Amino acid sequence: MSEIIKREAVYLRYYFDLQLRQILPYFVIGILLGSVISVFVKERIHGLFRSLGNKKLGVLGIIPASIIGIASPLCMYGTVPLAASFSKSGIKDDWLAAFMMSSILLNPQLIIYSTALGTAALAVRIVSCFLCGIAAGLLVRIFYKNKPFFDFSGFDEPKNRDTHPNLFVRLLKNIGRNIKATGLWFLVGIVLSVLFQRYVPAEFVSNLFGKNEGFGVLMAATIGVPLYACGGGTIPLLIQWLADGMSIGSAAAFMITGPATKITNLGAVKIVLGIKRFLLYLAFVMLFSLITGVIVNLVL
Repeated sequence: MSEIIKREAVYLRYYFDLQLRQILPYFVIGILLGSVISVFVKERIHGLFRSLGNKKLGVLGIIPASIIGIASPLCMYGTVPLAASFSKSGIKDDWLAAFMMSSILLNPQLIIYSTALGTAALAVRIVSCFLCGIAAGLLVRIFYKNKPFFDFSGFDEPKNRDTHPNLFVRLLKNIGRNIKATGLWFLVGIVLSVLFQRYVPAEFVSNLFGKNEGFGVLMAATIGVPLYACGGGTIPLLIQWLADGMSIGSAAAFMITGPATKITNLGAVKIVLGIKRFLLYLAFVMLFSLITGVIVNLVL
C-alpha cells in the first residue's frame, strides 16, 4: 500500500510540475500587465468612456462601451460603483449594460492568461465576450428604452486604492493585491487539472464535451456555474479538457457562464438589478452561452 501511495505521489508531483511550468509564465505576465494597466492606464480608460457621454453616438455607443468594459481591469465590485458614477454623468443604461457585461466576462489580465489556451480559443473568448456585451446593450435598449434598468441608488464613486506617491511602490502594492486575489485559485486550478489528468480518462472528457457537441455545450455551460471561481484558476482545467477532446464551442460556453455566474459577480449584479431583472440576466447568460457554443462548433 505504501508503495502505491509513493508511486501516485510521484505521478502527481510530475503532473503538477508539468502544469505549473506550462501555465506560470502566462500567470506572471498577466499579473504584471494587469497591475500596470490598473496603476497607469485605468483612469484614462474610464475617462474615455465618460467622455463618450458627450457624443451623440446613439446605439453605436454600445460598441465602444463593450470594448472599454473588456479593457477595464476592475473586478465587478469595483465596476458597479464606477458604473454608478457613469450613470450620474449621463451615460445611458444600454451603454452601461454593454460595459458591465463585457467587464464581467473579460479583462486584460484574463486575456493574457487565456493565451495559454491557444490562438483559436483566445480569439473565441475575446470575440464572444465582446458580442455578449453588444447583445446585452441592445436588449436593454430595446426593452428598457423608456424605463430604468439599473438601480444605482446608494453607490458612490469607487475609492482608488492606487494612491501611494511613489509609482514603483504603488505598482508593487497592486501586484501584491493581484497575487493575493488570484494566486490561491491559480494553484487550486492546477491541482484540479492534475487530478483530472491522472484519474479522469480522456475518453470521458471527450465523450462529455466533445463528441456529442450540442450536449457538450449544454454541460459546459451548466458546470461553469458552480465550478468557476477565478479566471486564472480555470485556465489549467480548460487546457487539460481541450487536450482531452473538449470542443471549442463547449469551452466558449464555459468561458461565458463561468465568470458571468461567479458568486461574487452575481452578488454585485443582484444589488443593482433586483430579482426580476436578475433572473432575466441569468436567462440571457445561459441562452447566449449555448447559442455561442453551438455556433462556434459549427464554424470551427
